[in-house]
Amino acid sequence: MQLRLPRWAAVTAALAVLTGAGTWTAVATDEPPPVDRADRVLDMPGARIDTSYYTSGGDEKRPAVLLGHGFGGSKDDVQAQAERLARDGYAVLTWSARGFGASSGQIGLNDPDHEVKDVQRLVDWLARQPEVLLDKDGDPRVGVTGASYGGAVSLLAAGYDSRVDAIAPQITYWNLADALFPNGVFKKLWAGIFFSAGNQPGGAGDRPGGEGRQPAADRPGANGPCGRFTPELCSLYQRVAVSGRPDAAARTLLEARSPSAVGERIKVPALIVQGQTDSLFPLGHADAMAKAISANGAPVAVDWIAGGHDGGNRETERVEARISGWFDRHLKRDAGADTGPAFRVSRAGGVDSTDGQAQLRGAGSDHYPGLSGDAGDALSLPLGGGRPQPFANPAGAGPPAISAVPGVGGGLSQLSSLGVGLSLDFPGQHARFAAEPLAEPVRITGSPTVRVKVTSDSADGSAVLFAKVYDVGADGRGQVLPSQLVTPVRVEDAGKGRSVELTLPAIDHEIEAGHRLVLVLSATDLGYASPAAPAGYTVAVESPLTVPTAPAVDTQAAVLPWWVWGLPLAGALIAGALLLTARRRTAAPAPDPALAAVPLQITGLTKKYAKSSDRYAVRDLSFRVEQGQVLGLLGPNGAGKTTTLRMLMGLISPDAGEIRVFGQAIRPGAPVLSRVGAFVEGAGFLPHLSGRDNLELYWKATGRPAEDAHIEEALEIAGLGDALARAVRTYSQGMRQRLAIAQAMLGLPDLLILDEPTNGLDPPQIREMRDVMIRYAAEGRTVIVSSHLLSEVEQSCTHLVVMDRGRLVQAGPVGEITGAGDTLLVTLGDTVPDPLVEKIDALPGIGSAVRTEGGLLVRLDGADATVLIGELVRLDVPVTGVGPHRRLEDAFLTLIGGGSA
Repeated sequence: MQLRLPRWAAVTAALAVLTGAGTWTAVATDEPPPVDRADRVLDMPGARIDTSYYTSGGDEKRPAVLLGHGFGGSKDDVQAQAERLARDGYAVLTWSARGFGASSGQIGLNDPDHEVKDVQRLVDWLARQPEVLLDKDGDPRVGVTGASYGGAVSLLAAGYDSRVDAIAPQITYWNLADALFPNGVFKKLWAGIFFSAGNQPGGAGDRPGGEGRQPAADRPGANGPCGRFTPELCSLYQRVAVSGRPDAAARTLLEARSPSAVGERIKVPALIVQGQTDSLFPLGHADAMAKAISANGAPVAVDWIAGGHDGGNRETERVEARISGWFDRHLKRDAGADTGPAFRVSRAGGVDSTDGQAQLRGAGSDHYPGLSGDAGDALSLPLGGGRPQPFANPAGAGPPAISAVPGVGGGLSQLSSLGVGLSLDFPGQHARFAAEPLAEPVRITGSPTVRVKVTSDSADGSAVLFAKVYDVGADGRGQVLPSQLVTPVRVEDAGKGRSVELTLPAIDHEIEAGHRLVLVLSATDLGYASPAAPAGYTVAVESPLTVPTAPAVDTQAAVLPWWVWGLPLAGALIAGALLLTARRRTAAPAPDPALAAVPLQITGLTKKYAKSSDRYAVRDLSFRVEQGQVLGLLGPNGAGKTTTLRMLMGLISPDAGEIRVFGQAIRPGAPVLSRVGAFVEGAGFLPHLSGRDNLELYWKATGRPAEDAHIEEALEIAGLGDALARAVRTYSQGMRQRLAIAQAMLGLPDLLILDEPTNGLDPPQIREMRDVMIRYAAEGRTVIVSSHLLSEVEQSCTHLVVMDRGRLVQAGPVGEITGAGDTLLVTLGDTVPDPLVEKIDALPGIGSAVRTEGGLLVRLDGADATVLIGELVRLDVPVTGVGPHRRLEDAFLTLIGGGSA
């Protein structure tokens, strides 16, 4: 990363308002009184901070509120709340943190020496405003609130600046190291999202002219792969992302920038709002905040909202109203202000029949029960299947189990309280222990716990496990993972077995009578890094499952009768059941030595649609692919192409038939899949890294030896040239496609699967992609390509498989499939005059004769090729050849009866 320019490094004033930088505007509103907003850019050491100051009413003294934004956002995101607080009688200051919005500087993840000191300087500025109420000279009456990144800085501000009088942190972290490295496991998906969000172009650096423009060294992308992050954070992320394992230095750095580092100094009233659907900052962070601040003697209230970083209902209007009440009590010192209960949790109250949205009911208590529930009210549930259960961590840690998917699973997480949810654990990769069905309903409020013994045969004797508790229906099939949450844990020194006390995710979830709780420990999870080396684990349960309850938390009465939401819920349950139904994998058949050199043989492959006895996605499909072929998989929409490819890649299992790759039967996690490369709907790249760096990082993450990557060969085939040294964010769509295919070609897999590789490409890029496929197969490797561009398939593929309605229509060489037909190409040794062409056109049995490049196209209408040749010789036509001429499009439409690819 480049150093800041000297003129920025030399700024030593604690705070200076830019001369002439204040611009006052009136914010339009339908409700009196109007809100005035002043936009200013303030000089800070090493950065220029973009701010907005909101006031309403006269010159009377009022408390102030600092309002922070979330990670990747800016001050604009909190404008509406700022205006409401201003109308409620507060002086409100919003700002864009370093590296975000129109503020310059580098992102330090709330570094106490930078972002936190910026907030302290903002407090200094507030103390000089004539309308702000002061407790003493230089000490304004001020509260701080914000969500996520802004929530953390509210806690840090209270810990570092004694002038802060009240805080309201929302969906944020207590210890960032625990959030990104929980129990020693790297939360790779969320960490990647963090890093990408911090490197997105935006803010003043992208605005031509105007106040607050970032200097060149601070603009996104100007500092190489680190983007807007400080070099130490960039190094931390890259180091951990490559190794897949956090180190002590990484933990130390993040802990030093966490509220937990100053927890003993946070002694102000705190309203803690945390999300139930939040795999980034789960409820355990709010619990740690509440315990620490309460221990300091400060008033604390805890509010578990329905949504969170994974999505769902953030209850914005209610939460902002509660924050206003909190500040009214502790900043305005209004003893009559309603601050709400000491503990509140949002619970599902059915589904709104008008829009299908989950409705919420509040439950409250005059005390916070913590994650262990109310004393004496925990349940102890013995777990069956107590014998030790062996399972495997697959090579490359794939395919991974699925729980929460950042940004995707929020709605499902929220609906898990209604019995709807999606999750996936692969056979042979997890242990499962079930309790007996419950005799009566139980509401879990807190974190279940259990003790297990873990044994690992890995080289270092360690194991990485993901613990979760399912709510399983009375029929044994309705399986729901509450809030889609798991607890990752790294178990060291487990070579000879080690006992571990597991604290499972904190939830608020009701288990119906007749349902049972099932403890699952999986070797993988999509959101986390697992060891790439294969290993065998064995787990035995050593204690009952302890389930916390909080009966003192009273739920409000339902606002709707059950039948209003029962019907939509039934539909959602049916849809969830259709998605969740899966067949268990059977034992893999023995390898077939006779097929050891055959890249692919599919025999009798059949897959029915879920819950259907007579509707087939694929039916009795059989074909074979040989080495060196480029096979085009064609068919109209709904033909079964995608289902076939998913079965081929081991993502789903067939109902009948088998797939063999080099003689090995395909099953999820089959070792032979390491010889298969796949490109399906693009690949995710880190935009700030170069093309080469992305490929090297990806290969290192697989855990396979560097020399096996064959990166240079893959890059030569992909043909990216000098672009490999540039950041991926500068690539065209065609270059990104070629880089994605190069990633699929790493290791030079013997079988390469490409699904719609030309999507979004222009004609020159399509030609380049065609050359890539042909070059890859030229050395005896095999390529299977699914595409709707028939002309490109005709030019790039050697063989075709045509499907329609799940069945094979025809398979064979391209020339054989396109060769049949009634149109012949007559090649000529010389140009023939128009009268002669007209004579050929008028011959008996000839439908038409027209000129084309290289000769004549003659359509037969009763005559055959022999008769045509005789007539051409009789007319002294200089014939050099006669052969079939038929475009693939003609053949395709004939085979499938006029459908579309």
